[in-house]
Amino acid sequence: MSDDDVVKHAGGCHCGAVRFEVMAPRKVHVYDCNCSICAKKQNKHFIVPESKFKLLQGMDSITTYTFNTHQAKHMFCRVCGVQSFYKPRSNPDGYGVCPHCIDGGTIESMVVETFDGQNWESHIGTTDIHKWSDESNAPKQ
Repeated sequence: MSDDDVVKHAGGCHCGAVRFEVMAPRKVHVYDCNCSICAKKQNKHFIVPESKFKLLQGMDSITTYTFNTHQAKHMFCRVCGVQSFYKPRSNPDGYGVCPHCIDGGTIESMVVETFDGQNWESHIGTTDIHKWSDESNAPKQ
């Protein structure tokens, strides 16, 4: 991936209490997970290393929900209820960012891949999802 493919995306929740920026490609690789919570909230997300994500405002407006293994941290705005990003179980060293919460104009295209979260334990070994939060694979700024 060339440096030209990477841009600063800005985004946030519906009410504006939570704002963030993320360095990621213009063409994002989005995962559409079918686990119990992702299916209910239609959680489509792309993953970036933790170092490529910056919360600009709203830490005091964020609340977190966990369940089952408590590894995934489902963070959402306590004011409007929108989840703009979260800490995925598959990539605890990164963030899952919801492309629909990115301000318009910086995402050029999306490739969507299904992630079989209903069968997480058997599926995780068949996917390369881990590469997206690996700093050595991260796009340079």
